[in-house]
Amino acid sequence: MNQEEIKKILPHRDNMLLIDEVELRDNIAYGKKTIGEDEWFLKGHFPGNPVVPGVILCEILAQSTCVLLSSQMAEEVTPYFTGLNNVKFRNPVHIGDTFETECTLTKNKGMFYWASGKGCVNGKLCASAEFSFALVSR
Repeated sequence: MNQEEIKKILPHRDNMLLIDEVELRDNIAYGKKTIGEDEWFLKGHFPGNPVVPGVILCEILAQSTCVLLSSQMAEEVTPYFTGLNNVKFRNPVHIGDTFETECTLTKNKGMFYWASGKGCVNGKLCASAEFSFALVSR
């Protein structure tokens, strides 16, 4: 899926749509985000040594997962983050890197879904987390 196809699933637009593409295989979401030099989140983080903030890496993981969640969602539902657990940052992500995600749903109960994900650059683990969402009617 490219960004135009992703926009049919996710409500994010403009600067907040943070995944370039995603592929669903065997109930796993594989997403990609290539970090450009003009990214808004790099302007002050950190001057002279731009590093993608951890919160942005978590959002990229979440957006990849929400594409996977789309198979569980009714048309008029928005997924909202409800929690982040066991977040770990192992290696920094820089300009020119392609952050590749691998996210899976682990359980659900009613409108709540739990997932886990990891993000790597060139096969090297950069971030991992467990997170949850609530699917809320619009």
